[in-house]
Amino acid sequence: MADALKTPLRLGIAGLGAIGMSVARCVDGRAIADMVLTSVSARDEARAKERVAGFESVPHIVPLDALADNADIVVECVPAAHFMEVAQAALSRGRIFMPLSVGVLLDHMELVDLARKNGGRIMVPSGALIGLDAVRAAASAGIRSVKLVTRKPPESLKGAPHLVANGISLDGLREPKLLFSGSAREAAKGFPANLNVAAALALAGSGPDETQVEIWADPQATRNSQSVTVTSDCADFTMTIENVPSNENPRTGKITAHSVIAALHRLTSPLVVGS
Repeated sequence: MADALKTPLRLGIAGLGAIGMSVARCVDGRAIADMVLTSVSARDEARAKERVAGFESVPHIVPLDALADNADIVVECVPAAHFMEVAQAALSRGRIFMPLSVGVLLDHMELVDLARKNGGRIMVPSGALIGLDAVRAAASAGIRSVKLVTRKPPESLKGAPHLVANGISLDGLREPKLLFSGSAREAAKGFPANLNVAAALALAGSGPDETQVEIWADPQATRNSQSVTVTSDCADFTMTIENVPSNENPRTGKITAHSVIAALHRLTSPLVVGS
């Protein structure tokens, strides 16, 4: 009887690209117990209506700042320029806000205070990384150093602000090229469509200015790879993951959408594994 009376969590999704659509299909297919997709928002409203027309329960198409009106959880999958519009609306209403443009969050940590003030929560999914639970554990003991090395096919990095600002061309590249070496904060600004993983790592560990990042363009690479090395007072470890690029957006690994789905599962599952 209790299950029959249980009110499902309402989900709103900002952006219906590769990640947003994967999550939307999953929730509409009832793969996540006690959760329903109530609203979505996209730049092209007509296209959005076409994409969700065949859903079992067609969600409302609403403006970005209205997603939180009828949703308990708002997943953000939009270009970085629209991040704050989605975040402020969700957290002002005390919702759970799940951002994918994590790099923007580094420069807007006042959102944490907004969440605290209104009873909201910011939940950053692991995205294309592994082992953020181990990084959080190490941070509680004391991290001495943390470094991320990312390697991607050149095509997926073209147009990044850092490359444009420094006149770096990737055309005709025949061997791996180091494009950037610096802090996670700088990496997130220079590669906003590629390095949200650096921001997530920084938030889990020792912070955006202490987390070191190298970015390589590798013409032989067919997958996006991320290697993290941590030394701490409780453990030293190295983790590497090779992500299969999304068919719709080569800048995004397929696992990113599944990371969001896993995070949503944690909100409703009676059994949660991992710290």
